[in-house]
Amino acid sequence: MRFASTLAEAVQIFDVAAQSDLVSKQEAETYVMRLSGWTGVDRCREAIALGDENTWSRMETEMRLLWRDIGLVDVVTNHPVFDAAGNHIGTPDLLDLDHGVVGEYDGALHLEGKQRAKDIRREGAFRRVGLEYVTMVAADRRDPADFLRRTQDACRRAGRNRTTGWTLTPPDWWLPTTTVEQRRSLTRDQRSRILHRRAS
Repeated sequence: MRFASTLAEAVQIFDVAAQSDLVSKQEAETYVMRLSGWTGVDRCREAIALGDENTWSRMETEMRLLWRDIGLVDVVTNHPVFDAAGNHIGTPDLLDLDHGVVGEYDGALHLEGKQRAKDIRREGAFRRVGLEYVTMVAADRRDPADFLRRTQDACRRAGRNRTTGWTLTPPDWWLPTTTVEQRRSLTRDQRSRILHRRAS
């Protein structure tokens, strides 16, 4: 992270390490406190502050940082969303808590028939509980301006149609895995059963 060419790259490095449960945010922060004066330590500290323990892909980091550039800072990554009855609706790549906007990255895999149908059903499920939805695709990486406009449009729509049909509070039977600490506490069987579903 200290020698990353950009801040975004440094954040991606932290996110990948945390995804693999190699380091938590608190552990990284504690470590860099001892590195006063080291080359790149300021960038390292800034990257840790922007890092996320539950990012499943580099594209999610890229999307999250793009959202931050337009003022969306209260964003969670891969947090399961439930309806009022405690049913799991889905686990979006990003969720802006201020507006209620889901952000998803659709790579080449998402263009295939079965996956595309699944994605459409997911979008419908999120919209039914009052969440707005915006998708980023590969072309947006070259020029993210239109993706950011779509995001801002979704935020405006969400502000007009705000409902409370969703929650991040899981039912009692749900086993949370959104932090490094939570994942480290899983048994081997739980890790095999739950974490294999995470995106690579």
